Amino acid sequence: MKSTKRTVTCGQLRKADAGKTVVLNGWVHRTRDLGGIFFITLRDRYGITQIVADVDAPPEVKKVAAELKSEYCIAVEGKVRLRFEKDVNVDMETGEIEIEAKEIEIFTASDPLPFSIDEVRQKDGSVVLPNDDLRLRYRYLDLRRAPMQYNIALRAKLTLAVRNYLYEKGFYEIETPTFIKSTPEGARDYLVPSRIHPGKFYSLPQSPQLYKQLLMVSGFDKYFQIARCYRDEDARGDRQPEFTQIDMEMSFTDREEVLETTEGLMNYVFKKVLNYELPVRFDRITWEDAFDVYGTDKPDLRFGLKMQDAAFMAKLADFNAFKAGGAAADKSVERHKRSAIKALVVEGQAEHYSRKMIEALEEKAKIYKAKGLAWIKVNSDGEFEGGISKFFAGKEKEILLKLGAKKGDLILFVSDEKWQTACVALGAVRSQLGKDLNLYNPADKFHFAWIIDFPYFAWNETENKWDTEHHMFTLPQKQYWPVLESDPASVKGDLYDLVMNGYEIASGSMRINDPSLQERIFKIVGYSKDRAEKAFGFLVNAFKFGAPPHGGIAPGLDRLAMLMCQADSIKEVIAFPKNNLAQSPMDDCPSFVDKAQLDELHIKI
Repeated sequence: MKSTKRTVTCGQLRKADAGKTVVLNGWVHRTRDLGGIFFITLRDRYGITQIVADVDAPPEVKKVAAELKSEYCIAVEGKVRLRFEKDVNVDMETGEIEIEAKEIEIFTASDPLPFSIDEVRQKDGSVVLPNDDLRLRYRYLDLRRAPMQYNIALRAKLTLAVRNYLYEKGFYEIETPTFIKSTPEGARDYLVPSRIHPGKFYSLPQSPQLYKQLLMVSGFDKYFQIARCYRDEDARGDRQPEFTQIDMEMSFTDREEVLETTEGLMNYVFKKVLNYELPVRFDRITWEDAFDVYGTDKPDLRFGLKMQDAAFMAKLADFNAFKAGGAAADKSVERHKRSAIKALVVEGQAEHYSRKMIEALEEKAKIYKAKGLAWIKVNSDGEFEGGISKFFAGKEKEILLKLGAKKGDLILFVSDEKWQTACVALGAVRSQLGKDLNLYNPADKFHFAWIIDFPYFAWNETENKWDTEHHMFTLPQKQYWPVLESDPASVKGDLYDLVMNGYEIASGSMRINDPSLQERIFKIVGYSKDRAEKAFGFLVNAFKFGAPPHGGIAPGLDRLAMLMCQADSIKEVIAFPKNNLAQSPMDDCPSFVDKAQLDELHIKI
């Protein structure tokens, strides 16, 4: 062939292209030898095209075709022809045509593969995947698989849609430093030693938090950044040591504008990327209601199954397990005037759930510090059976009425001295039931909600002091300013989380812009003037020069892409992620370095 450079892609050709002579480049997806007639499916990121070297093909073409194996990288020149009607492949976008090969050139051969690039399916239709370590060791091969090509393409479209929307809304994209001062923001910093300043270190940013606030002081009233962030914390399915967030900040704004801007962004990207319509406005739930009803501050709202207060149960019988929860409700423990006996009515599941299945749910509750999971089944006569039913014999009518339960239902309870422990434990059971019973509404694939009115402070029992729930630059709601020092437990922050399908998608807040208010917060959480000056002096000093009111939010790009792809780990939407030990099997990172490099950096191990 005169040139091996492709003239079309493997997903481009259609019926109207019949008769054209074309050159394709790609990887051999599959080969079949039907008695000297060779069928080759050629793949690139745009699609798959069938190549045929039939009885009339030149001998040299058939010779090369016979040598081809999976993942050989080749060029093919040939003529586009229509398939016979019976041979049309309706599952391929190019299924109406094939290429009659005139020349084939092998760019590079491929060694035998460590796993199949093509999907291998079991009889039940599930895809067989190689183990995670093997996938990450050969990530460049894993990325050739169709699902990974889809995921990475979707992420690219998502990122472009974010940029387009925010540019249209007047935001500037501004980069902030990657080498910054180490500041205490929650997780451990990744540190970078300075060669020219012995003994000193840069830190990789956990977020651009301080710099985006400084940009507001600088007069850039609408900022965003597709920001790389680094946190030295244990990995899990939706967490990586390095990740990306859509960082946004606005001046002369309020909570309503930040929330509306974010809702508009989500509506835009879901429509552009998935052609999916979201509601214009998202649900809003207070932090306390989220825990009280769903047992978490990131509830999955694709199904109902709401938890109920069951403090009345403590007065109906002498059942020890309910005494602590009942007493807690009577005393209105902690800052929450809520019941510490929580109930779930699982509709129609009395017969389905065996004792063994209920014990599995109890183990789930115990992971979250519950002492146990009490239960009652309502039989077909409306009477109680099993579990703790003997303690409440004769009380069926009152309990069923107050909990809205009926014949055939399963009722589950958690009681604890602490309201939040009872909520979280039964909330974990609720989440498990949602998965086990597939309670999700199929018409509600992506359910967003705002969680608002968070507590500003959290009591640190280990250090016997108050900490901030979010970060120290969050603005307390104005009505609580007079009682910051006298009643920290009552203070709510002007902060907000965006949750979707049981995940936190974004977190943000209005920010403090008054140096004196900032100093009050430092003092409450135990930061001396010297310590605050050393850690955050450059930010607080900037506030002395006319800092505007400002606030922002930072949606997690990886987590958002993961959910849009309906994947269960952010590793599925990151090109080169780390494993659960924060290692990269592909390039053996982290790795040891030469002593000479360490000496240059004045480091001894």
